[in-house]
Amino acid sequence: MKTQSDLMEKIVSLAKRRGFIFPGSDIYGGLANSWDYGPLGVELKNNIKQLWWKKFVQNRDDIVGIDSALIMNPKVWEASGHIATFNDPMVECKNCSYRDRDEKIKCPNCGAQDWNSPRQFNLMFKTHLGPVESKENIVYLRPETAQGMFVNLKNVLDTSRKTIPFGIAQIGKAFRNEITPGNFIFRTREFEQMEIEYFINPKDDWNKHFEYWLEQMKDWLKEIGVTENLEFVEIEKDKRAHYSKRTIDIEYKYPFGQKELYGLAYRGDFDLVNHQKSSGHSLEYSDPKTNEKFVPHVIEPTWGVDRSILALLLEAYCEEENHVILKINPRLAPYKAAVFPLLANKPELVKLARKIYDDLRPRFMTAWDDRGNIGKRYYSQDEIGTPFCVTVDFDSFEDQKVTVRDRDSMKQERVAIKGLEDYLSDKLNV
Repeated sequence: MKTQSDLMEKIVSLAKRRGFIFPGSDIYGGLANSWDYGPLGVELKNNIKQLWWKKFVQNRDDIVGIDSALIMNPKVWEASGHIATFNDPMVECKNCSYRDRDEKIKCPNCGAQDWNSPRQFNLMFKTHLGPVESKENIVYLRPETAQGMFVNLKNVLDTSRKTIPFGIAQIGKAFRNEITPGNFIFRTREFEQMEIEYFINPKDDWNKHFEYWLEQMKDWLKEIGVTENLEFVEIEKDKRAHYSKRTIDIEYKYPFGQKELYGLAYRGDFDLVNHQKSSGHSLEYSDPKTNEKFVPHVIEPTWGVDRSILALLLEAYCEEENHVILKINPRLAPYKAAVFPLLANKPELVKLARKIYDDLRPRFMTAWDDRGNIGKRYYSQDEIGTPFCVTVDFDSFEDQKVTVRDRDSMKQERVAIKGLEDYLSDKLNV
């Protein structure tokens, strides 16, 4: 585990300086714990989501995807229990009005030790549908992506012809009016989830499915390169969500403490039974082989996109030989390669390098860099995690080769220009 006390400061500084993540509404002084993903950040985020979708949807025949609405009928949240129970205890400092989840000995804002009694605070963002603000028009921004998959179960079954066990996957935004967001992108009011609702026969051994999905989540972590600083925590009954019959939190040892990264829960039939009662629509599944009818039970693995990015940046950050190297899994790196002319003031080098750059771009996200000397360019690309740097020099006109430098080993290799795309594809495993 990296123990530098200033590691988070370094990550936040790097993220802004190099275009991964900017403070939201920055020119207006920002907005509390709001963040915008910049040119490199959006590439990293998209690469994570695309790899996840390929692994859990495209490469499987038992999972299909949907993209449900952010705003749903408020009856959805009544049935799911969110309106009644999706609360956190909130306390307020009598001296400075600072609000927090829990009563502390001292107020972290003013140091006073005088708190109001705790009261419950619903975490859902409330708004109004249409031009009139009235009680009848109250709606909520979804606090989780799961309910969109539950209420669409029959639609998916009727159109996809899938049979249980099968899953519905979704990637999308969720919103929680957190009392005390913080620690960069770890806890924010607007965040993105990658989630699967896996439906099973209640007569099946749900523990078998639960353990299977736990292994799938471990395999994902290995695939993206987060293998250190992990703990798998069995959540006790009195600390689990109201719908969960078993929960394991996959926690990561962040510089600010060990906290949740992903989660795996057995939701039973809680959601589907409640939606069936509330809506009056049957959510039973009819087994085509036995004609047995039942309300499916659900295993729910959940991955946080933003927390994935934070863990990846923390795992990948290295300082070697007085410069920063971001050793991100090459498949997830924002740029897969960078192309340089050895000298920016030699038109013939620039022309050939530009052609190589243009030829690579349809296949890989590729960077162009002709600033400063070659060493500074290498260091600049190391800092944003680019796995390979391609340099065109004067020998390239003679041998029709370029120099390819590997980010992690720093070894250099002469590679034929005609075979460059295949060389990179093989190295990147894409």
